[in-house]
Amino acid sequence: MHEMSIASALVEQVCDQAADLGAARVAEINLRMGVLCGIARSLHFCFPSASRETLCEGASLNIDEVPLTVLCTYCDAVKTPAALYNFRCPDCGRPTPKVLTGREMQLVSIGLVPPAAGAPPTLTGDGPSEATPGAKP
Repeated sequence: MHEMSIASALVEQVCDQAADLGAARVAEINLRMGVLCGIARSLHFCFPSASRETLCEGASLNIDEVPLTVLCTYCDAVKTPAALYNFRCPDCGRPTPKVLTGREMQLVSIGLVPPAAGAPPTLTGDGPSEATPGAKP
């Protein structure tokens, strides 16, 4: 299952950033993912296992799905195909092989919980309700 390796790589990247910033733990991870990736549900399923015993354990994984858009060179316009794998212009019916959005996977931001004054960082548990946003594109 390659989704687990993607979830593990995401957790590793976020944990590295959180550790560099001295965070106690990660409260949330925000992603943008194109609908053609087709792994949003699987990523949600794999994330708890991949984040176990890390700074990301217990973090919420928020995925903003990006719709499919294509460029129709005949109409000279950006279009949304009628179906997910139908790469034809919905207006003129010609093929539209130029995909503009729908394939991306981008880490948009992470919400971090700062360490308590004088307390060692914790991997799990309830921390402050406010998350300090940090971003890593």
